[in-house]
Amino acid sequence: MSEDVVIVSTLGEGDRRVGRLTLNVPRILNSLDAEMIEIMLGKLLEWAEDDSIAAVYIDGEGDKAFCAGGDVHELRRSSIENPGGPCTYAENFFAREYQMNYVLFTYPKPVICWGHGVVMGGGMGVMAGCSHRVVSERTRIGMPEITIALFPDVGGSYFLNRTPGMIGRFLSLTSAHINAADALFANLGDVFLAHEQRHEVMAALASAEWTEDPHTNHAVVDAILGMTPAAEMPVGVVEPLMSDIDALMAGDNLGAISDRLLSYDGENAWLQKARDGFAHGSKLAAAWIFRQLNESVHYSLKEVFDTELRLGANIMRDPEFAEGVRALLVDKDRQPKWQYDSVHDVPDAVLETFFQEAEGAPEMHYPW
Repeated sequence: MSEDVVIVSTLGEGDRRVGRLTLNVPRILNSLDAEMIEIMLGKLLEWAEDDSIAAVYIDGEGDKAFCAGGDVHELRRSSIENPGGPCTYAENFFAREYQMNYVLFTYPKPVICWGHGVVMGGGMGVMAGCSHRVVSERTRIGMPEITIALFPDVGGSYFLNRTPGMIGRFLSLTSAHINAADALFANLGDVFLAHEQRHEVMAALASAEWTEDPHTNHAVVDAILGMTPAAEMPVGVVEPLMSDIDALMAGDNLGAISDRLLSYDGENAWLQKARDGFAHGSKLAAAWIFRQLNESVHYSLKEVFDTELRLGANIMRDPEFAEGVRALLVDKDRQPKWQYDSVHDVPDAVLETFFQEAEGAPEMHYPW
């Protein structure tokens, strides 16, 4: 197996081929670090200008995960070493990651993401921006940032606001996981195929009749991915619960939503787990998650990433994030000492500081 953290290759021969990026750190579920982001961003920009590359295929090594998120251990280290900021490593990581996300969302060629296994956080940011998002029988999607006092970034302020009803708000506040059927219903995936069909898909991509026209090439990918699934899609949980989800998440008052969610005493195990996810998460994070989602409903992609970078930089400069990562991933005691016990306790003035300009933070740069 290659030791490269991202394996760069191509599918096919001749004048037009498919560029392939394979995340290759299966030991940590292909979690993204700064080096991986630089490799991916560099190749995406190069291939966008390369007439011999007709499309891009992104996947992850191993059978457990496409990508479980970002390397939050390094982000935490940056936060701890620079209390109050600027947290140069962490903030530059976000700036480059969001640039990559923007490139994927606006890419001039088809981009296929094979979203098998765990797809969370930064992994969801990669998949969400691709034009063709494949989910499989073992896909497990989530945005669990509230558990470590972060927020659903990587464009989450954009794609979570484009889910039906209150699904995006619900996933953000509860860290709930969803499967392939849920992803299709929530507009977080496009096509269901069995994981074993990836070889057939790659062979078809390698032998496809590509053209100079990206629109035509999108249709070529549509046709390839239109094959009959070789596995039965799991039963979704979200669609049957939409009335409950919308009722729990209704309104513009986070305190009222918190009270409803924490008092849920129904028998549905998935909703119970979601309630507990919110209960154990950072209440300060719940406040900035709620505000960011609400304020970004009508934002352009650039406005989304500009504001996500500002919020992300301010979060890195506060101790809540480092404590969340400590409790969940470092000491693993799962006993975070959050600054507030309830969303009702978060002062408006404190919340406001996370939405002010972060002095010394990097600026977003967009290639087009």
